[in-house]
Amino acid sequence: MLKKLTVWNFALIRHIQIDFTSGLNIITGETGAGKSLLLGALSLLMGQRANINSIRNDADYLRIEAVVTINSESIHAFLANNAILDDNDEIIVMRQINKNGKNIIQINGCQVPLVILKTLGELMIDIHGQNENQSLLRPQAQLDLLDKSIADFKQYNDEYYIAYNKYNNLKDKLEQKQLAAQNYSDRLDMLRWQSDEIENIAIKPEEAQEIEEKIKKLSNYEKIADLVKITDDTLSNNADDITILSAISLVQKNLETLLKYDNHFENAKKIIDDAYIQLQEVSYDIREYADDIDFNPNELNNFLRRSDDIERICRKYGPTVEDVLNYQQKIRQELDEIENYDTIIKQLQIELNTAETKLGEIAAQIKKMRKTAAESLAKKIKKQLLDLGMANAQIVIAVHDLKEYTLSGTESVQIMFNANLGEEIQPLAKVASGGELSRIALAIKTVTAVNDDIGIMVFD
Repeated sequence: MLKKLTVWNFALIRHIQIDFTSGLNIITGETGAGKSLLLGALSLLMGQRANINSIRNDADYLRIEAVVTINSESIHAFLANNAILDDNDEIIVMRQINKNGKNIIQINGCQVPLVILKTLGELMIDIHGQNENQSLLRPQAQLDLLDKSIADFKQYNDEYYIAYNKYNNLKDKLEQKQLAAQNYSDRLDMLRWQSDEIENIAIKPEEAQEIEEKIKKLSNYEKIADLVKITDDTLSNNADDITILSAISLVQKNLETLLKYDNHFENAKKIIDDAYIQLQEVSYDIREYADDIDFNPNELNNFLRRSDDIERICRKYGPTVEDVLNYQQKIRQELDEIENYDTIIKQLQIELNTAETKLGEIAAQIKKMRKTAAESLAKKIKKQLLDLGMANAQIVIAVHDLKEYTLSGTESVQIMFNANLGEEIQPLAKVASGGELSRIALAIKTVTAVNDDIGIMVFD
């Protein structure tokens, strides 16, 4: 409950402090007495945005402070999650707005940002003004009102939402398949032709790169052969001049002789020996390559034609070989779906029927709960209206079948009302005056407060 509200320098108010008691507190007064200012101050304390124009002309700041007692686990959890001091069931909220632009918001002495104040305000206080009364006339608001009066309704509603989405997704999927079937004949011919074209080329993932390397090698055959011969001669096969291996062999012999006189050359001898062995292996490899090297113009032409085929297929379905292979896989999947259309449609229909059965079961549970709750809620509201001086008022919450599944279920709700005996009961929007609507809203809030964690309700 709101225990105390203190206001400094807000609009025409210099300073006021109001103590509230548990239960119903009523503030009355003539037009212009300042009732709306108190409501405005409370709204600022709930996180409503403000500006310096709200500050009293002869003051440098406005300050609003409230002491609130709470009995809500959700509020205690909120304070804990935001590291706000929570020693007992009392909260002190303070907001100060300065003309210099500096603003201060504190909850139990802890400074917090506006978003935290706004969230806490929504958890603590429900302000019900004339605009909210008008919203009561909307069909969706009337449905929400009924649903909030049902214990554990959220659990059933969540189940319905999941089942509803699954049913609609399957329904859309089935319709898309059936619509696509109209073009399956032409589509099937095209996909088969594309699949055969890619299949006939029998392209492999790394083939393009391998062919490119082979073409490069065959196209430069003469240059490669010349360089191989020169390298082989330089290493070991030149009869006229000294070769690298023969020169290193001579160095080996000289180092062997030097080692007889000085061990200093041991490391040099080892390095030269290793170098001779490695260069000898290179010589053997080059010699073997030279013996095997061969140039076949037909082989080069074959590779060039194969490269052209791969380039052509990549232009159509690529741009890379990997893209072509991915597209081929996609074609195969689509062909499989088309060729097995009847099986897929049958399976989708089975899944859709199962989903609709599940959805219907949940919808039936919700419908039953709504119709039961509508009768009970109407009786409770009527009792409250009696206490509010509307002894002859009649109120009925009508639940109408929609004959279709919607996001909100298979029903619509309409509050029916008449204020006096003998009058025809009609939709609330057609017959309720502004004053009657306010009293109905108060009655509804009083009844539904049992299911609310919000402990403070303010009616304007």
